[in-house]
Amino acid sequence: MNILTKEQRIKAFTELGQQLRKTPEYLAETIANAVYKNPWYTAPNVEQSISAISANLEESKLTNWLQPYPDVTSEKTVGLVLAGNIPLVGFHDILCVLLAGFKAQIKVSSDDAGLTTAILGLLVDVEPRFAERFQLVDRLHDFDLVIATGSDNSSRYFEYYFGKKPHIIRKNRNSIAVLSGNESSEQLQQLGHDIFDYFGLGCRSVSKIFVPKGYNVAHLFEGLEQFSAIGDHFKYNNNYDYNKSIYLINKDRHFDNGFLLLKEDDRTASPLAVLFFQEYDNIQQVEDTLNASAEQVQCITTAIALKTEIPTFQFGQSQCPALDDYADGINTLDFLFANQ
Repeated sequence: MNILTKEQRIKAFTELGQQLRKTPEYLAETIANAVYKNPWYTAPNVEQSISAISANLEESKLTNWLQPYPDVTSEKTVGLVLAGNIPLVGFHDILCVLLAGFKAQIKVSSDDAGLTTAILGLLVDVEPRFAERFQLVDRLHDFDLVIATGSDNSSRYFEYYFGKKPHIIRKNRNSIAVLSGNESSEQLQQLGHDIFDYFGLGCRSVSKIFVPKGYNVAHLFEGLEQFSAIGDHFKYNNNYDYNKSIYLINKDRHFDNGFLLLKEDDRTASPLAVLFFQEYDNIQQVEDTLNASAEQVQCITTAIALKTEIPTFQFGQSQCPALDDYADGINTLDFLFANQ
């Protein structure tokens, strides 16, 4: 058995990051073809995801991240059930498992469009010994631990089948923005990335905003105008038209800028092409509401200093998590090393 040390694993993923920044020719073809397999996986979205991944695959970042953990090689297998709502959304789980020295058994989403296979192929090109450390499977079997990501409905399935093994099971989450009303046009443009990047399909996508009572919606729409081209995407536009029709038929009060519907609603998760909003009198109200619904919120974007344990980012940064910005606030490395 060829054992990879922690240092060698870090070196391999560092080289993978360098390769991803070059976008090898065969990966470029995979990117170009992805949209035909999954219309949500446009080339700009796939390239954005790869860019965010490669930004974290730097030797100093990986070394500092792994520094608290021992150098081990485990023969335990971690079953991974990956989501497919945005391109390569499950890569961080793969990274954690392989860098921690475990084996991975990977069930990719049917929406994956071959991206995970291509990235792992590139990793094996960089370090052939990784070929012995993971499998791509249609169904998990003979695993020791499991990390599964899906919807609230699929999480019940995961609990039934995987609940007796050490596990992390993730459900639906959405993200929220908190506005003071004094945001500049530039800040609102950055907020647009939190709302529209990946068509708003990610758990880090802002689906709801808190605004002060009497907020000027026109100011928000002006800041978001540069994202109007999103309405040209047929699947996004179908959702926009459908939700607009429902609101009009039901005579629901809403605002409309031609590609985004803004509707007052207490709920966190909004339909696609819809942004919910909720007014507040003071920030304490917002903090209380957020803390009460923390298990539904992935992260917050704001320029306000909030008293909350929910991860908070500046506008425009929700889709650029660092290595230690763990999904659902659960430290994946701690979980793995606690079960080695």
